Amino acid sequence: MANYDAVIKDASAKFEALLKDQLERVERINAAGEAIDYAKLDKLVIGICGGDGIGPVITKASEDVLRYLLADEVAEGKVEFKEIDGLTIENRAAHMQAIPDDVMEELKACHVILKGPTTTPRQGDEWPNIESANVAMRKGLDLFANVRPVKVPEQGIDWTFFRENTEGSYAVGSKGVNVTDDLAVDFCITTSEGCDRIAKLAFEYAKNNGKDRVSIVTKANIIKTTDGKFLNRCYDIAKDYPEITTDDWFVDIMTAKLVDEKRRRDFKVIVLPNLYGDIITDEAAEFQGGVGTAGSANIGKRYAMFEAIHGSAPRMIKEGRGKYADPCSMLRATVLLLSHIGRQAEADKLEKALDYCMFEDKKYTITGRDTGATCDEFVQYVMDTITNL
Repeated sequence: MANYDAVIKDASAKFEALLKDQLERVERINAAGEAIDYAKLDKLVIGICGGDGIGPVITKASEDVLRYLLADEVAEGKVEFKEIDGLTIENRAAHMQAIPDDVMEELKACHVILKGPTTTPRQGDEWPNIESANVAMRKGLDLFANVRPVKVPEQGIDWTFFRENTEGSYAVGSKGVNVTDDLAVDFCITTSEGCDRIAKLAFEYAKNNGKDRVSIVTKANIIKTTDGKFLNRCYDIAKDYPEITTDDWFVDIMTAKLVDEKRRRDFKVIVLPNLYGDIITDEAAEFQGGVGTAGSANIGKRYAMFEAIHGSAPRMIKEGRGKYADPCSMLRATVLLLSHIGRQAEADKLEKALDYCMFEDKKYTITGRDTGATCDEFVQYVMDTITNL
């Protein structure tokens, strides 16, 4: 029998440090104040962070639309745009940080951020093993809720997903331990306040938007401690909303029911831990036309970030096809940004124009190649449509 005392001691020391970090994080989130009230701001600062790959192309396109819709407020000094570079994979790798410190400070000087896709290094590629910039931003700005709407009216689909964004299996994804060559261990993090605040946001959204059902998704029959806590805390929050029907589903069954033409019409608001939310929302986006058609909101009490849900597509840049990148996911994220900051009329105009341009008129279509429109051509098409609404 091998003597494992040394490797267990080393692994335990790493686990002890991780626990200390997480307990300190619990203290911080428990001490967080109330959510920001955008109506009380003298000036709203919108950060524009292009990312890398096709990110700068589609982010600039969305910025053009934002500036067009908010032109009067910009002229009056009520809205300011702040350009933020530095989230390219080259710069992040040079600093060996998911988000370099100076870039994080620039982000923190904003109220809301429109962010392009960023490259996350994978095992075996040319880049060092640094954490996902998305994960780092969600943790650094405490963006605890990832909100993704999916609508396909002709199929009776009107879903809004509330994915917990800072905990679960992703919270310490880069801090797993290779105990020996044969044994690797990762960690899943769940806190009471982390569960409560995502559940409250989901139920408040349901109450304020006339949704009569909230569905909780876990694998609590197997992952009993962390998923069990998430399930129980969500049900505790549900007690404050007796007018809303609450049910729960195991993630594998929910995955199946979303493709069930009869049952999927029943779902309205869905709240889930981080990993399950990542997987399920990509599946759900396929009903709407794929991840290129969907945007997402990342909401915290002090900050909010809005992004496309697809990757940075570096291959398109290498092949010289960047100008043909599809901006629709970023434009959908821009709709969410406008709604979040209280510019609902502008959000409605953009959403209506997108629905018309993408699904009805189709004067310009995006193919990702010279067989379709360029990003700039499509965005001008959208802005012309807004003008004519």
